[in-house]
Amino acid sequence: MIRTEFLASLDHVAGTQPKAADLELLLGATEDDELALLFDTARKIRDIEMGKRVLLRGLVEFSSHCSNTCHYCGLNCTNSKLERYRLSDRGILESIRLISTANIKTVVLQSGEDKVPASHLAGIIREIKSRYDMAITVSVGERPFQDYEMWKKAGADRYLLRIESSDKALYESLHRGRTIETRLRCLDDLRTLGYQVGSGIMIGFRGQNVAHIARDILFFRERNFDMIGIGPFIPHPDTLFRDDPAGTAELTLKTVALTRIVTKNAWMPATTALGSMDRDYRVDALKAGANIVMPNFTPAVFKKQYEIYPGKRCISEHTGACAGCMQHLANLAGLTLDLSRGDSLKM
Repeated sequence: MIRTEFLASLDHVAGTQPKAADLELLLGATEDDELALLFDTARKIRDIEMGKRVLLRGLVEFSSHCSNTCHYCGLNCTNSKLERYRLSDRGILESIRLISTANIKTVVLQSGEDKVPASHLAGIIREIKSRYDMAITVSVGERPFQDYEMWKKAGADRYLLRIESSDKALYESLHRGRTIETRLRCLDDLRTLGYQVGSGIMIGFRGQNVAHIARDILFFRERNFDMIGIGPFIPHPDTLFRDDPAGTAELTLKTVALTRIVTKNAWMPATTALGSMDRDYRVDALKAGANIVMPNFTPAVFKKQYEIYPGKRCISEHTGACAGCMQHLANLAGLTLDLSRGDSLKM
């Protein structure tokens, strides 16, 4: 039986002034009927606010080099076991061609914090814009304002920069030599420059609890992000967090649903991490309010080397093969596959 306090909290969260205490209560729900109602509410809000559809973003992971020491990520610069790569400009543009051939209207250019010269990446962005009618999302980490400005002028439309946790102490426990103030400054810079801005968090890493997650969801609302990615923590054997338990699919899906309910019309991916657990939970995420999937167009020879976490889904298929699975995922979730650009609905 659905508890009265659960229903009251869900009503509050779906209203205009959600509170952390209500979010914490809902994140703690375990009964099947309560979870079904939570996911159904998120799905209905998604359908009303954004349509009953799922969009595609073509992902190109163009470098696995990284200067960071993030304690959870396999790309961390102290991992000497990882075989690193950088795609050539020609290799990047070939992946973009395949994305265009698949009729996908957004590319996500992602890398570790490789410190690629800003002018070099700007040249690639301009070349993509000159050849194809597609939106460009960049995700290369923290950079100076001038770099973000150069890429925006070159034609970049969107930028993804996950916060991982909006709690200062918790954020800094994930990194060495990093502060949350710098992360927030970058997010502010991107907004100032007119990017469509995306962020997100991991679920289930050491020290995190539902109170932290509740505040993260309110942080998403306060910042009014255009895109929000939420995935489970998956331990990597060559990181400081190697022996920690993975985050659970259930808590991740509850966070997806509540973020949908609170933020209403942010684009939210069914993350690859959710597809890389004991089974593929991406359809579950779509049924809990997500509405983006990201087929991987990184050349097959390099996919395994972009190992943020082990067991990553779809790393053996040839380049772009994932795109063929997307209609199936949409069908299973009862959604229409939408090949449009999918610009922010918050502008």
